[in-house]
Amino acid sequence: MEERARPRGGRSWRPREGAGELPFSPSSSFSSSSSPSSYGNKWEPSSSWSSSSSIKSGRDHKQVPKDKQLIGSGARIGNPPEMDFIIGTCLDMCPAKEREQREKFRDLAVFERLHGNPQRTTSKLAVKKFCRTMSAASEQPSSIRPLPVLQESLRYLLDIVESSDQPFHVIHDFVLDRTRAIRQDLSIQNIVHHDVVVMYEEMVRFHIISEKRLRKECSKVDLPSLLHLNMEQMMKSLTSLYNLYRYNQRSGGKNYNEAEFYSFYLILQLTRNREDGNSLSLWLRKMPSSILQSTEVIFARSILRHFRVGNYRRFLKMALSDSTHLQVCLLEPVLNEVRAQALVCINHSSYQLQPYPLSHLAKIFMMKEDEVESLCDSCGLKTSRDAAGNLILPTKQEV
Repeated sequence: MEERARPRGGRSWRPREGAGELPFSPSSSFSSSSSPSSYGNKWEPSSSWSSSSSIKSGRDHKQVPKDKQLIGSGARIGNPPEMDFIIGTCLDMCPAKEREQREKFRDLAVFERLHGNPQRTTSKLAVKKFCRTMSAASEQPSSIRPLPVLQESLRYLLDIVESSDQPFHVIHDFVLDRTRAIRQDLSIQNIVHHDVVVMYEEMVRFHIISEKRLRKECSKVDLPSLLHLNMEQMMKSLTSLYNLYRYNQRSGGKNYNEAEFYSFYLILQLTRNREDGNSLSLWLRKMPSSILQSTEVIFARSILRHFRVGNYRRFLKMALSDSTHLQVCLLEPVLNEVRAQALVCINHSSYQLQPYPLSHLAKIFMMKEDEVESLCDSCGLKTSRDAAGNLILPTKQEV
């Protein structure tokens, strides 16, 4: 009889029936108590991974109890249960062999250099890089990090985001690459667990916060490529996170932040082609009713509707009054676009002999008066002052 393939570096186990429906992968324990809106809080792995010494080899890898275990098929959809996979045994944030090679070739990021030396690093500084060609067939357990080490790595990276004084584009480039490697190690081990959901949520938060900081702190020359790469990785992280949510639901688990993270996808549709409306409707129909009726998803759907019908007043009021911090970060690029469209509409539709007071526009746009003046200037509209010295917008201007 043909012998079934066994996991390299660990004991044999098989995904549960139906696991092939999850197009992605991730194993066991990340503290779910991390703050939803800050990277400054210190995270601690949960008690089931109290120390890295619990992982001595692939065969000593601690398994999650069956009632808490969620096993997916990994990024390879449709693979048979006999597929080969890895249980990682690397106890450092970066495998020793990779550290040596990168020291030799001076391939160390500024955050990884020991005393600034581009040829020296330590296991406490270096973090494994993302590799496009990595696969379960080519990797050894000693080069793959188990979950507690991946937790430590993610905590280290997000602490850099919070505390480093390097330019943000340098921070972003480093953390984006290393979080891709974390996702890769989770996927290649075929491990899915509630605590991995928390890790993915933190990585999505990083991309959302980055979207705002890149626009604010980076030069316009480099901005388009940085934003494109950040959005690309955000969408990949969200896709994997939604697959985790669905699998967790089937297994009886509860995802406390699920509604807010689903709302992010709807908000991102503001900048997408409206021809995708049919696929969006289909996506919404597949969503559980409890999520559809949540405050966060109702908000996102209302925002999308007001944007598409051109109700700028209600759009701006909802966006700036009812949104969460992360929702505002995603909405910010659209806010000035909506304000500019509204300003052009007011210019063309208002009565010519009745100039529009900027103080009134400031209330509608929820901006300061001098910011409205700058917006008018950027739209090619001239402002003036009335007899009382108040700023006004003469209407019916040619733009």
